[in-house]
Parts: sequence; C-alpha cells; structure tokens
Amino acid sequence: MQDSPKAKVPDIVPSTAKDVKELQQNPGYSNVDVFTYEETRKATEQFRPDYILGEGGFGVVYKGVIDETVRPGYKSTAVAVKELNRDGFQGDREWLTEVNYLGKLSHPNLVKLIGYCCEDDHRLLIYEDMASGSLEKHLFRRVGCRLTWSKRMKIALDAAKGLAFLHGAERPIIYRDFKTSNILLDENFNAKLSDFGLAKDGPTGDQTHVSTRVMGTFGYAAPEYVMTGHLTARSDVYGFGVVLLEILLGRRAMDKCKPNREHNLIEWARPLLNHDKKLLKIIDQRMDGQYSAGTAKKVGNLAYQCLSKNPKERPLMSEVVELLETLQTDEVSHEQTSLNTSSSHGSAKKRTSSRSESHREGAAHGSKTELPKESDLYDPSSLETEEK
Repeated sequence: MQDSPKAKVPDIVPSTAKDVKELQQNPGYSNVDVFTYEETRKATEQFRPDYILGEGGFGVVYKGVIDETVRPGYKSTAVAVKELNRDGFQGDREWLTEVNYLGKLSHPNLVKLIGYCCEDDHRLLIYEDMASGSLEKHLFRRVGCRLTWSKRMKIALDAAKGLAFLHGAERPIIYRDFKTSNILLDENFNAKLSDFGLAKDGPTGDQTHVSTRVMGTFGYAAPEYVMTGHLTARSDVYGFGVVLLEILLGRRAMDKCKPNREHNLIEWARPLLNHDKKLLKIIDQRMDGQYSAGTAKKVGNLAYQCLSKNPKERPLMSEVVELLETLQTDEVSHEQTSLNTSSSHGSAKKRTSSRSESHREGAAHGSKTELPKESDLYDPSSLETEEK
C-alpha cells in the first residue's frame, strides 16, 4: 500500500496567470504543453460526435490521441479533450483556475493536465485518459455494477488522499466540488480528482475561512457554506462524507425517484449510521458477503462524522486517510483469514468425501460414481451562482 503522499509543489513555483491574455503571453508551466486549435481538432478526429465521453457545465469532453500526426515527435498518448462551452455555466475564470492549479500540482490522485489551448476564443483542456470513466458511471448502474466492497474502499481512500494533499499544501487548496462525477478511474480503477474549475485558495494566517458566493453542486455542499458563504477545508470533508455515503449505500445524494422521506440521502440515512442493525440493512445489497460487520460499522461511523453539521466536529482529511488505510489493512487480514478457513474446511470435507467414496466403491465391488462438477457462481441540481 502506498503511503499518504505529503503535499508537493515544484521547487520553483510558476507565477499564476491573472487572466487568459497573460497566460497567452507567458505560458509559464514547463510540464504542460500548449496546443493549437488545429492540433486538438486532429487529436479528436475533428471532434467526432462518437468520440464524446461526456458533457457537463463546462462543455463537452472528447476522447482523443496525440501522436506524430498531431505534432511531429510527440509520443502517442491517449487523452481526454474538454472544450469550453462559451454559453455554459463556466467561463474563462474557471478554465484559467484549472490550468493554474493543475499546472502547478502533481499527485497520484489528481488527474494530470497534459496541455491546453487558448487560441483566439477557443478554450480547451487536455488531460490524461482515464479509461474507466467516472465513479458515478459505475456506482449507480442498475445492472452490471462491478464495484466490490474492496474496490469501493480503495476508491474512497484514493479520493481522500487527493483531498488531503490539497489541504496539506503550503497554502491549503479547497476543492469545493467533490462528487462522484468528478472522481475519475483509470484502467486499474485507481481514482483521481478532476475538474478544478471551482477550486479556491483556503484561509491563511489568522483567517478562519474565506468568504465566497456559493458554488458547487446541490446535495454535496456543506450546510454552513450554503448558509453563510464561509468556505474552509472542512467544507470539502462534508462533500467527502456525502460521497462515502453514496459508496456505502449505492444511492445518489439526491434522488426524487425514492420515497419522499428518502429523497435527500443525508437527511434520511445519517441518523441510521450509528445504529448497527439499521446500518447493515441499508448498505448496498450488491456487496452482501464482501465485508465484515465491524468494518462496515467503522466506515458508517466515519461517514457520520464527516457529515456533522458542526464543521469543527468533522475529521481532517489526513485523519480520514489514516483511518481508511487502517480499515483496508484490517479487511485484507479478514479476507485472508476467511480464505484460509474456507480452504481448511474444503480440505477436510474433501478428505471425508474421499473416505466415504472409497467405502462406497468397495461396497459396490469397484463400481464408479461420477461426482458433479463444481462451479463458482456470482452475481456480478446544482448551485450555479458566481464568485465574488
């Protein structure tokens, strides 16, 4: 298991561009490539409709490849290309925010920004390809969900590490839009945070918070932030709690298809998280038999703490990482013990079966009985106001 990385920024921190014009004049980020609009068109086969991976408040995301045909000498790289919708909710400020943060930060649990394009009125971001898509896509599938308990806990840990890294920077960074659609998965289901357009520098010195107008997604924003506009790192902790609850229950934070009292997942489920029997009844049934009751209760309690209405009662993300790492180690030990026990019982059963079979064969004077073949069966709206 990898250790929780400490916050790392480049030795020489590039100056942050104050506007797009300044970025055009001085790109400033040596690890981020600047592409022409024509190069992005080539990378996406002229923005082919069947290359679309998704669409959000920012605009449309296309899959693509940057190689020799796009830029001579460029090593072939699978990418995701996000094009700003000029009529969308986000604009130059959010686009620039993403370039400025991902241009400076590097971490295994943050999506890598490969490059950008800000030619004329075009605003595009080019990311590393995240082959398995978003957590949202997998978690809320009605059929064919392949997210086991261990995968879900690993994803939660990865995402927690990403947030802990941001909060541990020299000047804390508040992510502000933590939700399942912003957690992307690579081919091995390693999770990384994406979409930094709403990220903001946190308080420093004697400051207890930064004041902003409310932005984010309804259902994930911390109640004190919604009420006052006061933003702290603990606001992100609340968002993490919402996602952890979604991971645990396999339900969306807001779902009007559920009975009235269950529309808001947090209001309905949080009071049940500290009641052991009630908790075990509401956990996603698709994970039955994959976890120990003790571990499930600890995860439920963690979600309960993260979702506290009092920000000071929420844990730090570094503490969340530490707990999830401990739980993951405990669960691996539990699984290994279960496997050993199962193997031991299987061997004993096989020896008993063999003795019984030999006895039957002897009684039948050598007649043979074919045993049945064994088989393993398994069942696989948003707060859109602008910043001050």
